[in-house]
Amino acid sequence: MMLRYLLPIAAFAVLIPVFLIGLNRDPSKIPSPYLNKAAPAFELPSLEDPEVTVSSSDYAGEFALVNAWATWCVGCRHEHEVLLTLAERNDVPIYGLNWRDSRADALQWLDQLGNPYVASAYDADGKVGIDWGVYMAPETFLVGPDGTVLHKHLGPLTLEIWERDFVPKINAVRGD
Repeated sequence: MMLRYLLPIAAFAVLIPVFLIGLNRDPSKIPSPYLNKAAPAFELPSLEDPEVTVSSSDYAGEFALVNAWATWCVGCRHEHEVLLTLAERNDVPIYGLNWRDSRADALQWLDQLGNPYVASAYDADGKVGIDWGVYMAPETFLVGPDGTVLHKHLGPLTLEIWERDFVPKINAVRGD
């Protein structure tokens, strides 16, 4: 009889540390399975022209940002101005991965807000995003000239995050 009451208390006592550890974790620090490994290869139709493809070979040999975005994503709207600023600086080309979105909505978005992307791939069913380990949009990956994923950022990108997390990794590879 006593065991009937002690078992739930014991289970709860075991779960408390698990919950406390989870509360202290930064959700934007979910690791990428590709960190310091080869980025997944892909080839998708271009958002702008379905007859043209966008692929990982488009940025082979150079740094690139691969940005998973969608028009239904609130965080994507928050980071869009930052992406436009980075595109204007022309430090690293930005490739979009329009993820699980409507082509018409995405084209309208870029027409109204501006297009920071060198090219944007249209991932309607989300399979390429899943290959990259995308949990939610926005997510931004820094790919090095050798094709490895150097950094992954989950959530809206800011200029502060760019300077703090991305620029040092680029400079380290460049030898600056």
